[in-house]
Amino acid sequence: MSDADLKSSIEAAYQDRKLLEKPEYKAAVEAVVAKLDAGELRVASPRGPGDWETHAWLKQAVLLYFAICEMVPSDAGPLHFYDKIPIKGGLERARVRVVPPGTIRYGAFVEAGAIVMPGYVNIGAYVGQGTMVDTWATVGSCAQIGRRCHLSGGVGIGGVLEPPGAQPVIVEDDCFIGSRAIIVEGVLVEREAVIGAAVTLTASTPIVDVSGSEPKEYRGRVPSRSVVIPGMRPKRFPAGEFMVPTALIIGKRKESTDQKTSLNDALRDFGVAV
Repeated sequence: MSDADLKSSIEAAYQDRKLLEKPEYKAAVEAVVAKLDAGELRVASPRGPGDWETHAWLKQAVLLYFAICEMVPSDAGPLHFYDKIPIKGGLERARVRVVPPGTIRYGAFVEAGAIVMPGYVNIGAYVGQGTMVDTWATVGSCAQIGRRCHLSGGVGIGGVLEPPGAQPVIVEDDCFIGSRAIIVEGVLVEREAVIGAAVTLTASTPIVDVSGSEPKEYRGRVPSRSVVIPGMRPKRFPAGEFMVPTALIIGKRKESTDQKTSLNDALRDFGVAV
């Protein structure tokens, strides 16, 4: 079945769940998730730097997959699970290192050379070559993580399954995400950005560039090479004025240095905690 035929079947079944009782529609759902697992399809694809297209029908397929799967017990050595979605297999053949009890769920694609410490990668996600998902970091459903990124300990990359047309969280190539940072609600972190420890980025978080003479504000997007730290600014409420979280862009990584050197420069020049 072609991708166009699969798309048509998925969109029809999403509108009418009774179609899942027919074997051809169930097979279409299974085929799409298998393609997501193999990296042959991905929920969002780049059209250019900082420009991505979200494929709603693939997220619909993931949601339908939950509907057709049954709860079953499973074991991984001494660990016992009871879930609908199996754990990803073939890691040795895929040349993906997973350190116990790190987990990649079936339907997620992790490129060769990536490392998953005791963290978690959910269904529909995509993790690029050379990326480190560090201890207790989570990559939520359908999140897109680029190549040579580092998700530090405890990082939370949110899943965006519904609505299907909503952009997932996207972290482009060569980004560094500091410890306990949280990125949710379809935020786009453009290539080579450095996100400091404990930064929280939501769709509504003000991301304020304070590196120039006048502040410049973004929402939902961190421009490429930005160095970002947590910030606060006052906001008036009926009960009075209080400080609310923001993210501050305090500078840019240098064009003249590679990822490692540039990160060290960012930490030294701007004092970013990681």
